Amino acid sequence: MDTAAIRAELETSRDDLLAELADITTVTRDPAATIGFGKRVGEGTNEAIGRIERVGQADALTAKLADVERALAKLDDGTYGLCDRCGALIPTERLEARPWAVLCVRCSTA
Repeated sequence: MDTAAIRAELETSRDDLLAELADITTVTRDPAATIGFGKRVGEGTNEAIGRIERVGQADALTAKLADVERALAKLDDGTYGLCDRCGALIPTERLEARPWAVLCVRCSTA
């Protein structure tokens, strides 16, 4: 297992996730962007729906970022490739597909 390559991939993923989160969570300070709610579906409603979708995206990105950071910590402490829950080896195929995986398949579906 090439831990240097894995670390580089995880660090790139972390940087990309942080940039994407920063982009999604940037707050508009434009007073004209104030949301207004009325009785009809309009611009304000569409903007509110868009914001709700961005919150969902941010939550998913934050969860993945936590896994990436945990995988980096596991590289540091020598436990990379071991399931955080049951301690079993995480199959190489899973780590190749998801280098940030910190749970084996069985524990991730439980």
